[in-house]
Amino acid sequence: MLAGLRLASAFLWVLSLGLPHASEALVVRDTPRVTLPIARRLNVTGAANLVKLDQARAKALKTRPKAGTGLSPRATIFDAPVTNQAVDYVATVGVGSPPTDYSLLIDTGSSNTWVGAGKAFVQSSTTKATGNLVEVTYGSGFVFGTDGLHPLRLFCLNTDYYVGEQVIDQVTLAPGFVVENQSLGVAFEDAGFDGVDGIIGIGPVDLTCGTLFPALTDCIPTVTDNAFSQGLIAAHEIGISFAPTQSLEITNGELTFGGIDETKFTGPLSFVPITSTSPANEFVGIDQTVTYGSAGTVVLPATSGITDTGTTLLLLASDAFAVYQNLTGGVPDNDTGLLRLTPAQFANLESLFFHIGDTTFEFTPNAQIWPRALNTAIGGQPDSIYLIVNDLGSLSGEGLDFIDGMTFLERFYYVFDIANSRVGFATTQFTDATSN
Repeated sequence: MLAGLRLASAFLWVLSLGLPHASEALVVRDTPRVTLPIARRLNVTGAANLVKLDQARAKALKTRPKAGTGLSPRATIFDAPVTNQAVDYVATVGVGSPPTDYSLLIDTGSSNTWVGAGKAFVQSSTTKATGNLVEVTYGSGFVFGTDGLHPLRLFCLNTDYYVGEQVIDQVTLAPGFVVENQSLGVAFEDAGFDGVDGIIGIGPVDLTCGTLFPALTDCIPTVTDNAFSQGLIAAHEIGISFAPTQSLEITNGELTFGGIDETKFTGPLSFVPITSTSPANEFVGIDQTVTYGSAGTVVLPATSGITDTGTTLLLLASDAFAVYQNLTGGVPDNDTGLLRLTPAQFANLESLFFHIGDTTFEFTPNAQIWPRALNTAIGGQPDSIYLIVNDLGSLSGEGLDFIDGMTFLERFYYVFDIANSRVGFATTQFTDATSN
């Protein structure tokens, strides 16, 4: 109700905006394979904040309104390099003509794309107004919106959403790879998005349903959807390659739009369908069982959860996390919020095994710890050993009982096959790496 009032009030401002209205024409292009890098970025002052932000995001994802509840919710392969900065991954994306570059978070847990959190939105000849506002809930920040010319000064009642004005513009993911008529949100004020300019949402399109006002029943095609429908990519899917790092900021990831990059994985790709369990099925959700060690001790019985590039840690339901803590002997660290191990405990740490479909993926002891070279960057001690497995903040049995975040995905190649509603994993050269 409050969200509706915020949007209704703001909509009165939009009626006076003077941008031209969007055209529905689509441009079909035939381009060679292009690489979009993504970069890893450390963006918090301590892992205590990191844990709280991840838990707040988990809560927001679990409680978001569904579409329809009254709040209304084939050409080539394109690769896109990504930058890894420890808490999140970002890509440089151009908007408008000539394009203005923005640094956007890569997020499979949301599907709206928006700009203006850091660098102000720059209107160009290709910018077109729609008369709609956009509101999206997140767990760690909020944004207010504008059309780039006329500010919408709205009253904020909490910090778990962003409001922006919807525009249609062209998006350049790499030279020669331009998505036409892409819906974007434009922020005016924001909190919780320090060091970035917005988000590129690459999750399921249904997450956009109900985010517009007054077009409450509309859904917004994602960048991937439009790239496919415009004939820019051969397949309606996206491949994601991350890698563990010992640097605060490094470009060590890649997005592949319209296919997969076989050079980024070593084992066979194993696919499973998107889970049917709600609310995990609204996201890039899967079913899995998690066991520990050679004895096969069950940490998390077969259940549903999500894979999410917007979450840093590997989060397990509170009861499963308690089992894991007992097995490892980890103790909560006041400085970081993570579990801490002694060297002797680390020497005895065993692998976690993720049973996903008919395939078992090993998550090694080294994969379970925070990169020690980055300990001080998160408020920890240089020689301490911290675990990246943490508490989801809710008990199992609620339909979203785990989040396989970036620290998990860095060890595997990850495919979101939109056309076939399935998720794929494969081992990589980093699966057994000991770099942490």
